[in-house]
Amino acid sequence: MLRRLLDSPRTYYALAGILLVVAVLSQFEIRTPTRPEGRQAELAALRARDDVNVLFILVDTLRSDRLHAYGYARETSPWMDELARTGVRFARVVSQSSWTKCSMASLWTATYPVRNGILRWGHALPEEAPLPAEQLRAAGFRTAGIFRNGWVAANFGFGQGFQDYIRPLPSVSPGKRTPRSYERLKGTDEDATQAGIEFLRTYGDERFLLYLHYMDAHQYTYTETSALFGTSYSDAYDNAIHWTDQNIGALLRELDELGLRDRTVVVIASDHGEEFLEHGHEGHAKSLYREVIEVPWIVSLPFRLEPGVTVETPVENVDIWPTLLDLLGVPALPKTDGRSRLPLIEAALKGVGEAVPAPDDSAIAISQLDRRWGFTEGPSETLVAVTQGPYRLIVTRRPDEGDQAELFDHRVDPGEHQSIAAEQPELRARLQEQAASYLARPPLPWGAPLEVEVSDLERGQLQALGYVVR
Repeated sequence: MLRRLLDSPRTYYALAGILLVVAVLSQFEIRTPTRPEGRQAELAALRARDDVNVLFILVDTLRSDRLHAYGYARETSPWMDELARTGVRFARVVSQSSWTKCSMASLWTATYPVRNGILRWGHALPEEAPLPAEQLRAAGFRTAGIFRNGWVAANFGFGQGFQDYIRPLPSVSPGKRTPRSYERLKGTDEDATQAGIEFLRTYGDERFLLYLHYMDAHQYTYTETSALFGTSYSDAYDNAIHWTDQNIGALLRELDELGLRDRTVVVIASDHGEEFLEHGHEGHAKSLYREVIEVPWIVSLPFRLEPGVTVETPVENVDIWPTLLDLLGVPALPKTDGRSRLPLIEAALKGVGEAVPAPDDSAIAISQLDRRWGFTEGPSETLVAVTQGPYRLIVTRRPDEGDQAELFDHRVDPGEHQSIAAEQPELRARLQEQAASYLARPPLPWGAPLEVEVSDLERGQLQALGYVVR
């Protein structure tokens, strides 16, 4: 009888099924952190340490209001929530655009789109553009990037400073569900996760920067185990976030098992959000409303903050790398628009048990989109969003037409549905002056962006993301 069982393929299928169930269930287990506790002194000491790594996780198309840590009722993100609970959460973060290449160029260079010039699909960062991976590599870090979005491929200049910059080989992953009919992007974020784990196992004894760019939230891809929230279009997005969160959990468990968690800064960020007909659109790269430009930014330190802290002052994606380089004591990027927000973290830490510092409502955040980003030539249709305190002005500038402006007050209209531009002419004029001043800024010293030729294969890969490139 035992011999018959051992010879039967059904036995091995059953065992494989059991192992799969165990692996799946382990994705949901949020383990007790192994890091020590720390506060101001440990934060200040990071700059002098020579053993601190960076795991930078970019979750493409992740709007902040779909994370439980940001107030969402659904528990879409238990692992990210835990990072926020014991780390630093920036409560209001504005991305610099609503499509990936433009936004990521600003994030990596810490400069605004109008200055770096990465506004259309053929634009690429020149070699003269200084990037954080170059700074970190010069400081002795092993640098690796693992990406699944073709907009950040090396031919667009994003590989600078990385010793390894790869798109992971796609695996055949049964059970993945993608409701969008046009999607043809092969593989899943699990491929990037496995490649990241292999990097950690291989180079974990060196000081490293590991950048992972996840895409399954963009693709609305998820597994049966993460299908917790229904089957509508919006539900599928939440399911995909939960699936991505499981991948983040797998990386964090690996850091723990390798003994790297207490010397690694883990960062969660996003390039832009997603629309679900709030303003008549689905997807992104079409507008600059709140749902597409407000994103998460979470920093988990090599030690636990008990409790974690929340920075209420509005910040921008251009602030991310100035803050991280300052945190690590690595030389800053030159000529940036973003600035280190380490002082805000320090102030928030001091506010624990006291009065939490009030947000700075004088701060201004800028976002930009050329609605004709997918065209190779022709005039621009420029959108600029100016965010200050509770207000956001969105200006649309078309050739040979006057500017059109919408003005919103988030205190009474958080969804940005009722413009008060006519009722508040002075406020509108003041913020329009800010938008005009922004558009008049000179380009960066490293000059205009490169114009690159995109092959048919690359064009097909980008169209597989759902983008129409003309």
